[in-house]
Amino acid sequence: MEQLENQNTPKEQGYRFPAEWEKHNATWLSYPHVDSYSWPDKLAQIFPFYNQFIGVLSKGEKVCINVRNSELRDSVYRELKALHLDLANIDIYIHPTNDAWCRDYGPAFLVNKTAKEPKIIVSWNYNAWGEKYPHELDEQIPGIIGMQLGVPVYYPGIVMEGGAVEFNGKGTILTTAACLLNENRNPLLNQARIENYLYQYYGAEQILWLGEGIDGDDTNGHVDDITRFFREDAVLTVVETDKSDPNHRILKENLKMLKTMRLLNGKQLDIAELPMPTPVVFQGQRLPASYANFYISNHAVIVPLYRCKEDDQAMSIIEECFPDRKTVGIDSVEIIWGLGSFHCLSQQEPLI
Repeated sequence: MEQLENQNTPKEQGYRFPAEWEKHNATWLSYPHVDSYSWPDKLAQIFPFYNQFIGVLSKGEKVCINVRNSELRDSVYRELKALHLDLANIDIYIHPTNDAWCRDYGPAFLVNKTAKEPKIIVSWNYNAWGEKYPHELDEQIPGIIGMQLGVPVYYPGIVMEGGAVEFNGKGTILTTAACLLNENRNPLLNQARIENYLYQYYGAEQILWLGEGIDGDDTNGHVDDITRFFREDAVLTVVETDKSDPNHRILKENLKMLKTMRLLNGKQLDIAELPMPTPVVFQGQRLPASYANFYISNHAVIVPLYRCKEDDQAMSIIEECFPDRKTVGIDSVEIIWGLGSFHCLSQQEPLI
């Protein structure tokens, strides 16, 4: 749908971006394909784990998958059927994409149950983390999905990525200065103006700023690799105990900042600490492996694992934080070569 002229902003109309743990109608994914830039020479190795992710999701909600063409659609259906997944809970759409990172370019769904249109989509500009990769197809996805679903689409006109912002569902957004204030995103906007866009198009009341992201993250520091809300007043945040690791200083500083933050009601955040995994390196490149890149589905919290000693500890900590959901670990060693994991790959559509 086209942007409406002189429209009021989503905030002015009472819309908000729900917390990830609120009930989903669906999870949106974009299936990796041969022209994906993220897994050169490794694409075939990610599919067993990617399809396992689809399988876990489909047990508790609908899974909507963007594919590049009819050939891939038919291939994906065959693969998922062979895995005995419930295909009644999986919808595949021919929506061509450049790559699989649906969190960053996918539709940002906002809700207002009392509005004439209870659900809307915000379509931010997307430039692949500072013009690093092709993105002309990815940027169109929110508008295409809006047309598919018959949902109004709003176009703020500035660059923003879903992995750069974390929500507690009660008006607070957590983000990083290293990403949102990077000159490769919106060089003509200062912090105050960027904050105003977040307020108006996410329906937020408060922005809390962290500093840097983890080593190896080519997004310039997405918050979903370092700190995540698990309740409206509580976060999980990763820490690195090895003082020789580049992440030690970064994460120590972010933890210090979290301890000084106060929510809208004046309450201090409850903070649970997650370990960082043993560094994952491929062909000499440090990869942004982090347990914070989990995804909260309707019935499960899906956690990336890295075949190291910290896996069990991270699973136990996350399990304690989500007592109402099953905690499911999926091997992410192959997927992380693409520089992201399960949260980066997915975008939730809230239930109305």
